[in-house]
Amino acid sequence: MNAHDEEHMKKLLQQALPPVKGDSEQRRDLWPAVLRRLDARPAAPALTGWAGFNSAWFDGALAVGLFGLAAFFPASIPLLLYYL
Repeated sequence: MNAHDEEHMKKLLQQALPPVKGDSEQRRDLWPAVLRRLDARPAAPALTGWAGFNSAWFDGALAVGLFGLAAFFPASIPLLLYYL
């Protein structure tokens, strides 16, 4: 890209995106409002009891399935590693 092309691109961008009129800075800091919202939201419940057991059971079944797939189809190992 030469200097002429850069100038042409600059002019096109300036036409497509006109300057913002008025005060472009924020009027206030948003971080305190974000912290208030995070404090107001209740924490997610921990996975205990039946829900925690189901999650662990499913994770184990998925791991056994992947190891079985790799044992019966060794050519699938690079594919599995690619997606990990």
